[in-house]
Amino acid sequence: MKFSEELIAPCGMNCGVCIAYLREKNKCCGCLSLGTNKQAHCNKCSIKFCDEHNRSEFTYCYECHKFPCSRIRKLEKRYVENYHVSLIENSTSISKYGFSEFIMNESEKWKCKNCGEVLCIHRNICLNCKEETNI
Repeated sequence: MKFSEELIAPCGMNCGVCIAYLREKNKCCGCLSLGTNKQAHCNKCSIKFCDEHNRSEFTYCYECHKFPCSRIRKLEKRYVENYHVSLIENSTSISKYGFSEFIMNESEKWKCKNCGEVLCIHRNICLNCKEETNI
């Protein structure tokens, strides 16, 4: 699988490592996709559809003058505690180095060392080979 800019959600989440995107049944197409197979929470996301976002021309939260807002900080807390990933760091990295470098780093970070498939942020095993991960 190849990550792309379209798989990066406004909050900095890489949809390409989300369980909803990686699973076989009812596969999500990613937050920014125009596809119809999005998760219900993506279709009504309070971050993606916040007032600042709706008033402005930006796509990503790091482009907002209020970044990181309270919604981002709340999601950040959950992702750092549960999955050891900082969406604020993701966003800052994209802002500083660009999507190409961020995606290249993500591709390496989320590759199973055993089988080479993409790891899931929401699981501690590779969905393909069932090898335990320590991300």
